[in-house]
Amino acid sequence: MPAPELPPPQSSLPEAASRFGAHVLAEAAARARDVKAATSSPPCAPSPPAIAQAAPPAPAVPSAAMPAAGAERGQILRGPTGLGTTSLRMILRGELPTPSAAAAAAQGSAEGTVEGKVIPGLYHHPIPEPDPVRVEEVSRRIKSWALDEVALYPEDWEEQFDGFSVGRYMVGCHPDAPSVDHLMLATRLMVAENAVDDCYCEDHGGSPIGLGERLLLAHTALDSLHTTAEYQPQWAKSLHADAPRRAYHSAMAYFVRAAGPSQADRLRHDMARLHMGYLAEAAWAQMDHVPEVWEYLAMRQFNNFRPCPTITDTVGGYELPADLHARPAMQKVIALAGNATTIVNDLYSYTKELDAPGRHLNLPVVISEREGLSDRDGYLKSVEIHNELMHDFETAAASLAADLPVPGVQRFLHGVAAWVDGNHHWHQSNTYRYSLPDFW
Repeated sequence: MPAPELPPPQSSLPEAASRFGAHVLAEAAARARDVKAATSSPPCAPSPPAIAQAAPPAPAVPSAAMPAAGAERGQILRGPTGLGTTSLRMILRGELPTPSAAAAAAQGSAEGTVEGKVIPGLYHHPIPEPDPVRVEEVSRRIKSWALDEVALYPEDWEEQFDGFSVGRYMVGCHPDAPSVDHLMLATRLMVAENAVDDCYCEDHGGSPIGLGERLLLAHTALDSLHTTAEYQPQWAKSLHADAPRRAYHSAMAYFVRAAGPSQADRLRHDMARLHMGYLAEAAWAQMDHVPEVWEYLAMRQFNNFRPCPTITDTVGGYELPADLHARPAMQKVIALAGNATTIVNDLYSYTKELDAPGRHLNLPVVISEREGLSDRDGYLKSVEIHNELMHDFETAAASLAADLPVPGVQRFLHGVAAWVDGNHHWHQSNTYRYSLPDFW
């Protein structure tokens, strides 16, 4: 199948390219000195080889003015400042973020009946409405791919496919994508992942019975089987056996042609995490078991959106080196982002799942049953848990940005934060799929 003709990797912020590298490094170095002055202990420093691999040499620019050392502790706690770090700054509890004029306009629109309502008390950052030109083109291309290339769904599923608004979703989550081709990398994967979830696990014929076998065979569409000559053709034929495998195989083929080897391997790893989470939830369904709240949250660290923000550099047209991506501090940031965004899904899909046949586990349901709370109180406690996860995500991201003042790291963290914000915007505004309970 044809692969997208991708342009050479380029900055996701072209208008600022001339001042990106040195400016960020200068500010980060100043922040590191400020942290040391405030805490009397030096922040962790990366090893020189890791810094050397982080990004191509920055363009020659005049040195940025260095902020004075010894900034007030309140300024340090708010996290990094400067280009590419807006979404990483901590908002102290009790403060409200001040959105830009465009974001405020988008939020005002979001309060209307067409755009849906934000969950009261939910900590989030509003974003401007995604670029309608890109949304239209991504929507056109993904529908063509789904129908013509992989025959993903029958005709009577078309309304649901359109109602998912995946083009608007991915454009909102990846504002730094250099081109529509880059956006399509994420969009195909998102659609394929949802096909596996729907057809194997949930809405469209899914079942916990036999799920492990189905997921294993689907995973070989992402992580190729290397077997004997006698059996290789049978496996290759199996990749087209059903719609989810066709979608996985095609989406991954596009992705690996655009991504570096380590980027492709990290995606395979995170998809295996996702499949393991599916299996835990399926086991509970088979046993008719409601897990403890902490067990549910553990499952949600695997059955979550993590594969999506982890590819933010590929979609942005650059690569965060493997040694930087694998650092425990970076893995913590990505895990917290995945956890928070998945609880957003639990909250916005709550009424949709209550109306569906059978019992669907989500955080409000688990809290209500395990802790003896009313439906309303279980839901409101879930909002508090989401908010704590969001604050922890922002704190961890700000700390990493200060400790590792490398342009590639700063840019990746900004991309993950943008995905978190875009994910909330899509859930809040997709009134075709979601509505809020009457708890306020």
